[in-house]
Amino acid sequence: MTGVRMSEFTEAMAQLAAGVAVVAVREDRDDVGTTVTALMSVSLDPPLVLVSLSSESYLTEMLLRRDTWAATLLSADQTAVASRFATPGRPSARLLVAGTPHHRGSRSEALIIEGGVAAIEAETTRVLPAGDHTLFLAKVLAIDYVDAAVQPLVRLRGRYRPV
Repeated sequence: MTGVRMSEFTEAMAQLAAGVAVVAVREDRDDVGTTVTALMSVSLDPPLVLVSLSSESYLTEMLLRRDTWAATLLSADQTAVASRFATPGRPSARLLVAGTPHHRGSRSEALIIEGGVAAIEAETTRVLPAGDHTLFLAKVLAIDYVDAAVQPLVRLRGRYRPV
């Protein structure tokens, strides 16, 4: 990193609160998912979202093969789910949701965790390299659910926190 120390950059960005989501994709034999804090709305018309993933991740590899995926925006009560999906070397997403209410998206067939603040299904329309990450721009295919009655989970200063 030129001119800026990585630790300084990480600390600076940790000061920005970010929503926490689980992005999942159904691969032929397995389900893959990970916790993200870099998911954002890009456009209302058409409805577009963007997710940023480490270029070295298995989920990135899967999303380069399969265009449809789902994102569950987690609630404040789902810190354990966020931690499970953020753990390095984690097993299949199917094992990670064992005992947690979930279902498959009708458009993506990806795992959607119930009890979050919202869940969407999306289809990647453009892939952009961005340093050590890959950006996936996607059109929203469906809103699986929205529950404005529950509090969202955010990550701030390296910790999960309710709003």
